[in-house]
Amino acid sequence: MIKLHDTPVYLVNGNIIPATSKEAAGYSVKDKEGTMAYRILKAHNTSGNMDKLKIKFDKLTSHDITFVGIIQTARASGLKKFPIPYVLTNCHNSLCAVGGTINEDDHMFGLTCAKKYGGVYVPPHQAVIHQFAREMLAESGAMILGSDSHTRYGALGTMAVGEGGPELVKQLLSQTYDIKMPEIVGVYLKGTPAKGVGPQDVALAIIGAVFANGYVNNKVMEFVGPGVAGLSADFRIGVDVMTTETTCLSSIWQTDDEIKDFYEIHGRGGAYKELKPADVAYYDGMIEVDLSKVKPMIAMPFHPSNVYTIEEVNANLKDVLADVEERAKVSFGDKIQYSLQDKIRDGKLYVEQGIIAGCAGGGFENICAAADIPDNSFIGADEFTLSVYPASMPVYMELVKNGSVAKIIKSGGVVKTAFCGPCFGAGDTPSNNAFSIRHSTRNFPNREGSKIQNGQIASVALMDARSIAATAANKGFLTPATEWDGNFGKYKYFFDSSIYENRVFDSHGVADPSQEIKMGPNIKDWPKMPALTENLLLKVVSEIHDPVTTTDELIPSGETSSYRSNPLGLAEFTLSRKDPEYVGLAKEVQKAEKAREAVLDGNAEVKPCQALPELHEVMDVVRTRFPEANHTNFGIGSTIFAVKPGDGSAREQAASCQRVLGGWANIAHEYATKRYRSNLINWGMLPFLIKAGDLPFKRLDYIYIPGIRKAVENKESVIKAYAVSNGSLKEFELTLGDLTDEERQIILKGCLINYNAV
Repeated sequence: MIKLHDTPVYLVNGNIIPATSKEAAGYSVKDKEGTMAYRILKAHNTSGNMDKLKIKFDKLTSHDITFVGIIQTARASGLKKFPIPYVLTNCHNSLCAVGGTINEDDHMFGLTCAKKYGGVYVPPHQAVIHQFAREMLAESGAMILGSDSHTRYGALGTMAVGEGGPELVKQLLSQTYDIKMPEIVGVYLKGTPAKGVGPQDVALAIIGAVFANGYVNNKVMEFVGPGVAGLSADFRIGVDVMTTETTCLSSIWQTDDEIKDFYEIHGRGGAYKELKPADVAYYDGMIEVDLSKVKPMIAMPFHPSNVYTIEEVNANLKDVLADVEERAKVSFGDKIQYSLQDKIRDGKLYVEQGIIAGCAGGGFENICAAADIPDNSFIGADEFTLSVYPASMPVYMELVKNGSVAKIIKSGGVVKTAFCGPCFGAGDTPSNNAFSIRHSTRNFPNREGSKIQNGQIASVALMDARSIAATAANKGFLTPATEWDGNFGKYKYFFDSSIYENRVFDSHGVADPSQEIKMGPNIKDWPKMPALTENLLLKVVSEIHDPVTTTDELIPSGETSSYRSNPLGLAEFTLSRKDPEYVGLAKEVQKAEKAREAVLDGNAEVKPCQALPELHEVMDVVRTRFPEANHTNFGIGSTIFAVKPGDGSAREQAASCQRVLGGWANIAHEYATKRYRSNLINWGMLPFLIKAGDLPFKRLDYIYIPGIRKAVENKESVIKAYAVSNGSLKEFELTLGDLTDEERQIILKGCLINYNAV
C-alpha cells in the first residue's frame, strides 16, 4: 500500500530513480530546482539566498480564536493598514455559547478591524476558514499563511503554511517568514481508490506510515504521479488538509484540468496555472502510495497516527481495544479508569456518535457520498447519533438542492451550519465514556471535550465520511464503506457567489482610519514582557514524559477558546487537563520575579526572597559557585520539561500562556513542530534542547543558567546550566538549535512585541 524510500530519489519523466542507482548518474541535488515547491519558494523568497529563505506571502487568513491576539499584537507595534489581503473568518467561537457576550464581541472586533485596516470579514456560520480560502483565496503558484495549523491548499496549487499568530504579525508589519530551505519529499500516487474508499482513508494510511519516524517532519510534501489524475478536486483536498498531521511544513500538488475546472466553477478561472515537476526533479525522500490497495481506515484514540484498517479492528477487537487502553495510560495515568471493552456488543464494536464536519469532512463530495449510503435506512432510536456540518453555505445550498440534506435528515441525521467545533471540543461533545467516529482532523486526548480532572473521558476515532455513513446505516456498529453494495450518485457542484457577495464584508484593500474598533470587556492587551536578563534562575514546575505532548494539553481547547482574547484569563487554563498544579506553581515563582522588577524600578514592597522564601536556600547553593549572583543580574522564572512538545494546533497561546505566567523557557528532547518552537521564540521563551537520556533535574528543582544573555548574543552552540538539587549544583548542557539573527533579537528583547516596539 505504502512504500517509503530510504534514500533520495530523482523523478525523471515521471519515473522514480533512486539517487544511489547507476541510472542516477549525471543528475545532482541541483535538480531540486525542478520541484514545484522549490520554484514557488524561490518566487516568494526575498533574501536572494535559497538556503536561508525570507518569505513574503501573498495572503493571510485567521479565525476568531486567533485574529484578536494577532491584531492586538500588530497594533501594539504600530499597524496602520493590512499590507496584503487578510481574511478574518468566524468558525471556531461561532456558537457564542460560553462567557456571555465575549464571543460575539470578538466577531465585532474583527469586523471593525477589517474596516479600519482594509481586510475581509466572514461572519459566523458562513464558512469554515479553509473552505473559504479554497473557494475565494487560493491561486496556483501562490503562498498563503494562516494562523490555523490546517492551512493547506496544496491540492489547488497553493503552498500554504499554518503558523502561530506572531508569524502573521510579522507579515502585517511587512517583515518576513524566515526558515532554512526545507527538504522536499515526493508523494507518488498510482492506481485508483476502490469504491467506498475516501480521502480520509488515504490520508490516514500516509499519516500512519510517516508520523512516528518523522519522515516528513518540517518538510514539504509534493504530490505527483499518475494516480493524481484519477482523483477529483474534493478528494485531493481531503487528503491534502490532513498532511498537517504528518508534521510536514506544507504541501503542493501537480495541477491539471480537474483543478482548472474547480477554479472555473468558483468564478476564478484566472487563478489557475498548470503546475508539474520538471522532466528531472530531485526529492529528499519519496512516499509511494498505491491507491488501489488502500482500505477503509480508522485512527483509534488518541492520535491520527494510531491507524488500522477497519477490517483489522473488527477482526481483532479485543486486542486493538486493549492496546488503546494501554496507550491511554501514558496520558491519563491512574487519574481515570478508561475502558473500551464495554463497546463490544455481540462481538461487534458499537459506536455512540458519528460526525462529518469541518475542513476535512465537510466538503461537497464527502457529504454527497455519505448521504447516498444510509438512503432509505435509519440510524435507529438507540444511543448512536449522526451530525453533518457542510463546510460553507455555498456547499450547504447545493446539498439542499440535490437532495443530500433530505436523505441525511430522513435517515435520522442532523445537518448543521459551518463550524469547526467538533474538531476541537466545542461542539457535539460525546457523553462520558462514549466512543465517537469523526471525519475531522484530530483525535488527541482532551481535544473532544474530556476533562480528566473532573472524571470525564470520551474517545474519538477518525474515519472517512463514507464509512461513518456505513456505520450509521448499520445503526452504530463499526462498518467499512466497502461493505456497502449500493452505488454512489454523480453530483455536479454549482457555486453560488451571491451568498458571499451579499454577506461577507470585503474592503477590497481600502482602509478606513476613521473606523472605531469595538472592544468588548474580555479583549485585553498583552501584559508587559521583560527582556532576557544576564543570567536566569528557573524552577521546573512541570515534567511531562509522554512521547508527544500536544498543544491541546499545553492549553486546552473547547470552552477555553472563548478566553483567547484575554491573555491573563486564558492563562488560568494552562496545562489544566495535564498538570492542574502548574498554574499555581508558576504564579508563585512569578511573584518573586515581579518583586525583583519592582526593586529595580524603586517600587519595592517586598524583596524576591520574601516573595518566595525558598529562594534563600536556593541562592545560597548558587552563590557557592557564582558569588556575584543577585537580583540585579538574574531573572526568576518557570520552565517545563516535555519530551516532545508542540504537536497539533498552531495556537500561539500554547506558548504565550506560559510566558504570561512567568515562563522563560521550555526544555525538550525535540520539538514536535516548527510552529510551536516559533511560538516560543516569538514570545521571548528559550527553546532549550537537552539530549535524550540526560535529565539531571526533576520537577520542583531549580536551574541556574549563568551568562544566558551573552550566550544568545554570541551564538554559543552549547550552554552550561546547573541543576540546584539536594543542596548542590550539578552541571549539564543545553542547546538552542538553529536561530536566525532576528529570532535571537526577539528573545533578547523579551518577545516580538518588544522587538517591534514603536
